[in-house]
Amino acid sequence: MPERDYYEVLGVSKDASLDDIKKAYRKLAMKYHPDKNPGDKTAEEKFKEISNAYEVLSDPEKRKAYDLRGMEGVHDMGFQGFTSSDDIFRHFSDIFSDFSFGMRETGPERGADLRYSLTVPFMDAVFGSERQIQVQRREVCGTCRGTGARPGTSPTTCPDCGGRGFVSQGGRGIGFFNITTQCRRCGGSGKIISTPCQNCGGDGTVLANKTISVRIPPGSDNGTVLRLAGQGEAGSNGGPPGDLYVVLQVQPHPIFERQGRDIIYHLPIKFTQAALGAEVRVPTLKGSAILKIPRGTQSNQTFRLRGQGIPDQHGQVGDELVKVTITVPRNLSPREEELLRELDRLSQGR
Repeated sequence: MPERDYYEVLGVSKDASLDDIKKAYRKLAMKYHPDKNPGDKTAEEKFKEISNAYEVLSDPEKRKAYDLRGMEGVHDMGFQGFTSSDDIFRHFSDIFSDFSFGMRETGPERGADLRYSLTVPFMDAVFGSERQIQVQRREVCGTCRGTGARPGTSPTTCPDCGGRGFVSQGGRGIGFFNITTQCRRCGGSGKIISTPCQNCGGDGTVLANKTISVRIPPGSDNGTVLRLAGQGEAGSNGGPPGDLYVVLQVQPHPIFERQGRDIIYHLPIKFTQAALGAEVRVPTLKGSAILKIPRGTQSNQTFRLRGQGIPDQHGQVGDELVKVTITVPRNLSPREEELLRELDRLSQGR
């Protein structure tokens, strides 16, 4: 199988700088390093491939020969490629120092955020309200005040990791990688608790039910997210608590539909009201209002009642849109039928 283009192997352009080539190699070496992929033959072959590409493209003379004549030019200079990972570690021992795979020293950590779904009536969302909710969360233990140790005692620094929460071991090769793992003795906390708190068992936090007041602002809609800062899980090692995110689920209204700040009301009217005009009383969010139906109103025509919609937090108020539908009587008296037939004859002459 022919070798892939070395620029393609490292994912760089043909005019890439030495610094770009080095950055690309470090990133890929971190991904395919054998200590991070134990027993993975594919990763090991990939590691050798990117190392061969780096050896050629990072050397100005080899790169020039490669650009002019490809692998043939590089082979003529004596480079046949690396045969093992150990060769690579020895050759590149000076370009990588401390690569600790994602570990960091133990310190104050912010608590986790919580999510709560709250169902509210339509009117509570429209005009705003206040609700009480119960949330189960982890809080700082009141007995040990979060230390995890029995009152009168204190945690001690873990002697294995020196309080960092992790330990480092040199990987294969000379100074190539430091493999960092969580400290087994302290479990990553950096502390040893000889006499755990009887209330929390040494965790420093306890599970509790908390009643929280939630203010629902006017104009809230379905899916509105309210952030309650500091009402989430307790932090660790003295870190701040997380936040509580309350997601609103607004119940539908029996007669109104919502369209942004506007509301929609469907009004059935008689044929005579549509033809002759009328004044009708329609419900609104705050009570009712008079709507004037002009003569000749058509079915599905929409009328606007300004300022009768939904308020928002900035004082803006939407409108109520009244959509009329003309109802047709199912049963006619003889007299009604006679009048309608007469109307029909008169309208045919127009």
